[in-house]
Amino acid sequence: MTPAAEATVFVVDDDARMRAAMERLLKSVGLRAESFAAPQDFLRRKPPDGPSCLVLDVRLPGMSGLDVQRKLIDSGIDIPIIFISGHGDIPMTVKAMKSGAVEFLTKPFRDQDLLDAIQQALERESETRQQQHEIQKLKDRYETLTAREREVMGLLVSGMLTKQIASRLGTSGITAQVHRGQVMRKMQANSPAELGRIAEKLKIPAMT
Repeated sequence: MTPAAEATVFVVDDDARMRAAMERLLKSVGLRAESFAAPQDFLRRKPPDGPSCLVLDVRLPGMSGLDVQRKLIDSGIDIPIIFISGHGDIPMTVKAMKSGAVEFLTKPFRDQDLLDAIQQALERESETRQQQHEIQKLKDRYETLTAREREVMGLLVSGMLTKQIASRLGTSGITAQVHRGQVMRKMQANSPAELGRIAEKLKIPAMT
């Protein structure tokens, strides 16, 4: 297993022996581990800045693992979750996976199965962070557009030609061409098709 740099694996399980065993396993492969006996303690912790995932017992006193998953989703905290349970059943597994869980392991499970699931979770988290970083860069570029340039971008991604945009805006073809060039330059798009893909990522609707 190749651990992600500075990755933290959070473990929430009310079984002290299970927590200790998982901490030893994770540290043996170079992963930082933080464990909690109660889900409330984990939820009070500030979300980490670096890559992380959560190994979560589905049956906990006072609050189930599914409740914890729902609270994280409601709070906008996107951390990949691996559920573990000694009493896993099919409906519970389906609900957990539909809500985005990476894996659902039934105790007793092999160490390698847990490590494989954690690797998968950290890879997913890394991809998510990369996508979020790329989206933020696109948002920053979009913020540099003037109101008119944003209007032109909306018309461009709807499939309009420059002369059609000029007619729509009531400007000359040269002016429309200048706006088009500014949009393409600021958004770092090499073609209208690429600009369209950027608009999709930013959820900017095409103008009709």
